[in-house]
Amino acid sequence: MTKALYIATLESHSGKSLVVLGLMQLLLGKMAKVGYFRPVIDDIKADGVDNHIHTVVSHFGLDIAPADAHAFTQSQVVDLFNDGRQGDIMDGIIAKYKQLEERFDFVLVEGSDFSSDGSIIEFDLNIDIAKNLGIPVILIDNGKGKTLEEFCGNLESAVNTYIQKEINVLGVVANKVRPENVDLVNTRLAAEFKGKTVAFTVPRVKHLSHPTLKEILDALGGKVLFGKENLDNQTGSFGVGAMQLHNYLTHLRENSLVIAPGDRSDIILGALQANLSENYPTISGIVLTGGILPEPAILKLLEGFETHVPIILVEQGTFDATNSVGNIKSKIYAESKQKIATSVSLFNTHIDGELLLERLKTFEPKGTTPRMFQYNLLQQAKQDKKHIVLPEGEDPRILEAASELSTLGIVDITLLGDREQIEKKAMQLGADLTHLKVLDPGTAPNFEQYAATFYELRKHKGVNMDMARDMMLDVSYFGTMMVYKGDADGMVSGAVHTTQHTIRPALQFVKTKPGIAVVSSVFFMCLENRVSVFGDCAINPNPTAEQLAEIAISSAASAEAFGIKAKVAMLSYSSGSSGKGEDVDKVRKATELIKAKCPDLQIEGPIQYDAAVDPLVGRSKLPDSEVAGQASVLIFPDLNTGNNTYKAVQRETGALAIGPMLQGLNKPVNDLSRGCTVDDVFNTVIVTAIQAQDN
Repeated sequence: MTKALYIATLESHSGKSLVVLGLMQLLLGKMAKVGYFRPVIDDIKADGVDNHIHTVVSHFGLDIAPADAHAFTQSQVVDLFNDGRQGDIMDGIIAKYKQLEERFDFVLVEGSDFSSDGSIIEFDLNIDIAKNLGIPVILIDNGKGKTLEEFCGNLESAVNTYIQKEINVLGVVANKVRPENVDLVNTRLAAEFKGKTVAFTVPRVKHLSHPTLKEILDALGGKVLFGKENLDNQTGSFGVGAMQLHNYLTHLRENSLVIAPGDRSDIILGALQANLSENYPTISGIVLTGGILPEPAILKLLEGFETHVPIILVEQGTFDATNSVGNIKSKIYAESKQKIATSVSLFNTHIDGELLLERLKTFEPKGTTPRMFQYNLLQQAKQDKKHIVLPEGEDPRILEAASELSTLGIVDITLLGDREQIEKKAMQLGADLTHLKVLDPGTAPNFEQYAATFYELRKHKGVNMDMARDMMLDVSYFGTMMVYKGDADGMVSGAVHTTQHTIRPALQFVKTKPGIAVVSSVFFMCLENRVSVFGDCAINPNPTAEQLAEIAISSAASAEAFGIKAKVAMLSYSSGSSGKGEDVDKVRKATELIKAKCPDLQIEGPIQYDAAVDPLVGRSKLPDSEVAGQASVLIFPDLNTGNNTYKAVQRETGALAIGPMLQGLNKPVNDLSRGCTVDDVFNTVIVTAIQAQDN
């Protein structure tokens, strides 16, 4: 069973607290440790506590600090969104969620409230959060004030949107429906969602939407005169005491709230007497308006009453106070024991929680989103800190990325180059060199040792000691020798140097792993909704069928090592057995070689790109394939096709391309593009560190 569930609404006041409370009680009966998380909360008031978090954590006794149970306030999200920093929002949410996921058997995630200026972005934000966390969703909407067509149409549209984003909608809750319409809504939704999801309808219960005296006190800014200990009284109907007492008494209902001017002592005393009488319903509270205190003699009389009826004084006039009470959107607080009990009872009566948990058992996340992939890379790199050498230490992009990486404590870094030049550029950039090691190869303590080692390794190729010293003055050779000797775990270069200059030293003396004949490369292509592996897009111009097979096997292994389920597509200009020609035959032969060598690997080839990644096209062209339409590893037949395709996808879709990552070397050495960005350097160093962990 998946370890989390996301509760999302379509608008404010949909009643998701009912579902959260019911599910939390159900989950705590199934497992020992259940966590609770709200990615985005309302702006915190003076007391510094979010009511949703306080209610759930305190009522169920969860072991979570309030600060750990949320990531951002709504104002913070709006500010980041307006600054174009949407990525920072998701990164922060993922990081907080992952901390809870590690601590608890299950995490119940509650979406935002649609109650502020940020509500226009909240629907899409909730979709993005559920997608990036990789968890299924329960959708809730409020039926109050809508026609059957509007209500069911809104829910159907929302479900379709979530499904189009490849998010599993575990169930739908139609909430606050008139009791007489429950069966009608149930029938309509069952017909709408057949085969998509399950739907439940919960009837409207009036007193859940009625405010407590405490909520009225807070909303109207009143003052408590009597009955402070009973402010949690639940109100029912309310009415203004503007008529004579004998007429007003006939309008009292169960839990009536009495609203009257402060000088209507007859209404005040009559209502209190009615509350004590067995012949009249209970009074929940009295609101005195106009800022008028009852006369001293009346106050003295009230002090002597033994009553559970709170009396509060407000400054508003009777008309304004009555309107304000009517506009209060009641919430559930930790102290609202009656509301909590009612909510859980409604959940158990109208929502099949066991069915939802059963559906959770069959849920499988659909791939990894780019944000989650990058987060996982960082966490993986932190688990076993490695030392990476960057030969191009004077390049501004290298300096900025190295400074950020060392500040985050993800890797140890050595920069190669002229110390004076590096320090000068770092000062200009504002980059911090405090935690970075800087070496000038010509003056490095181990220069002579490295030169001697290179001489021994290459003397059979005619290299003498003078030549060896000259080679060690080259930052690419010096950096590669650091890796060879174990003084660094990996190297990243290529921002200034060519690919050939970067990898030639590695091919000369780091060499390939046993059984590997071909050094190849992959890019991790972070697309909108998935991460795909592209290979080979940087090294081999025109591989043979045997080399292509080895590239595919290495690429599949790389995908699995980085948490991507390998489904390999051997790309060509035709799909299946229809195509003829030398190029497609090479791909067909490579596929056969792979199947013989790795029979358990999911692979399809030859196959066209659209049939490999588009489910509809895949089913049309290769209906029996387990890879078509869902390929995660895409192997291109030659460098011309691969390099152009990855760049076209990157530029046209805005995808993040992490790499190239070289495969097959004994120790990791990776090549950057000379057009790389700071982010490219950052990500390639992380990937190199993870490769070094595997070694």
